[in-house]
Amino acid sequence: MRIRFCIIIFLVLLMPWQLSCKRNRYRIDTSSVAVKIEIKRLEKDLFSLDPEKIPASLPALKEKYGDFLQLFSYVINTGNVNDSSFSDFLVRFCTDKLNNEVYSSVIQHYPDIELVKKGIEDAFSHYLCYFPGGKIPAVFTCITGFNNSIIVGDSALGVSLDKYLGKDCKYYPRLKIYKYIAARMNSWNIVPDCIFGWGSTEWNFDEMNYSADNVLAEIIHEGKLKYFEKCMLPEIADTLLFEFTSDQMTFCRNNEGQMWEYLIEHNILFSTDQFIIRKLEGEAPFTSYFTNESPGRASVWLGFRIVESYMVKNKGISLNDLMKNTDIQGILEKARYSP
Repeated sequence: MRIRFCIIIFLVLLMPWQLSCKRNRYRIDTSSVAVKIEIKRLEKDLFSLDPEKIPASLPALKEKYGDFLQLFSYVINTGNVNDSSFSDFLVRFCTDKLNNEVYSSVIQHYPDIELVKKGIEDAFSHYLCYFPGGKIPAVFTCITGFNNSIIVGDSALGVSLDKYLGKDCKYYPRLKIYKYIAARMNSWNIVPDCIFGWGSTEWNFDEMNYSADNVLAEIIHEGKLKYFEKCMLPEIADTLLFEFTSDQMTFCRNNEGQMWEYLIEHNILFSTDQFIIRKLEGEAPFTSYFTNESPGRASVWLGFRIVESYMVKNKGISLNDLMKNTDIQGILEKARYSP
């Protein structure tokens, strides 16, 4: 009797674990794929140099950082790295008082970036499972004077660490960065931003050549990118994936049908008006077409839900098939989306 009782207890304890495993349909086995990356820290190499030695160190920097040095230079507006004036511009950047203060803050926040490294390695292990033979970018960190958060090239992925100093960073209010945006400028946003940035470059909206640039195409394209991000980061919380607060996430779940009906009833889905698209897709504290309780870019949630429905109801479609698919109307029809 005691043995049977123990077995029953064991099964009861095991069932929630089994159900939780089944609940996450995005989890896949990546044990056969190992991705190892080295993150090169340009900010350390630049700001630890004696400024007088920067011109002489340029050949070594070019060799170590390759094409990323040029991407970085464009972001900080110092021109072509092969121009004779580049070293002077770089010296000015590295001797700027504020830049040095920010560098000190970056080193304090990120003495090492092992967690970022592990997160990116795990994400790209998933990437290779879905896209065998796919290219793995070289990864770099830098500071850019609060310019681009993520820098993406053909084979390079850069993180501007001064954009991830925490929501309470003293510099952000001085730069007039809205609080709802600063709330997303934390260390835990780095890896999701990297993956979304990589995906949005791999499948750039303008290069996809959709038949129309309308609201439906925009929200489904964004939904595809979020679905890609979720596949690369299967354990990510929805609040982090969509960059919503918990209350905003609850609003979307509770009002999914009403938001979708609003877009249909007001003939918004097929609108090509860029003003309307910006109001739905652009950064904002809330989506004005819905309510003040809604998050900005709530339409991205709808796009994701359409794409998720499409993938659930069409089992033979691979992630690669999805990302290349330009038949927006076909995706909507086959999704049989009914919130």
